[in-house]
Amino acid sequence: MKKLPALLISCACLFGTATVATPAHALMLTQGMQNEQVSQVQEQLASRGYFHVGVTGYYGQITSKAVKNFQRDHGLTADGVIGPATMKRLNPSGKVNNHSLNMLAKIIYAEARGESFRGQVAVGAVVLNRVQSNQFPNSISAVILQPGQFTAVQDGQYGMRPNQRAYDAARQALNGVDPTNGSLYYYNPKIATSSWSIARPKVISLGQHTFTN
Repeated sequence: MKKLPALLISCACLFGTATVATPAHALMLTQGMQNEQVSQVQEQLASRGYFHVGVTGYYGQITSKAVKNFQRDHGLTADGVIGPATMKRLNPSGKVNNHSLNMLAKIIYAEARGESFRGQVAVGAVVLNRVQSNQFPNSISAVILQPGQFTAVQDGQYGMRPNQRAYDAARQALNGVDPTNGSLYYYNPKIATSSWSIARPKVISLGQHTFTN
């Protein structure tokens, strides 16, 4: 699966860190979009038994089919578009717990808490680039927890509580900001010992990290 275009970057600050009110009139999600709202909808559909794959944040054919099935079962127009009526029925409480956003913020904080904000967004972008690549698992959680991929997961730093800056960086990445130009890997050249990592074509350096493909 190739990297897909990301839209609605301006939505980056719509939600709080974990549980927020979602204004129904602000929603109109359609196939081809990638943003934080899509990841929330996927989680809501999964909790109701309509979405059976991992959360990606990308509104593709699988998400559209799940939305149509939900709409049919709830007497809505089965057009695969998330508008106010569908969102109200899908999320009657107006509250959302975005597990994928939390996971992305945790890996950003664990791997890049000493980096600039742009450098933190870059780490989040690598996770999402992997989700869209055939070389890696196809969900945010599976990419982050894939064995042997992130040092912070292996050594336990992933368990630390992320700060607000990490959540902001995670939102930027979820909403399509990618300072790495599509990179799938990164390493710290000061401490890297893997010749395989060092030999990969360099895309960009940000702070202590070199990003590669």
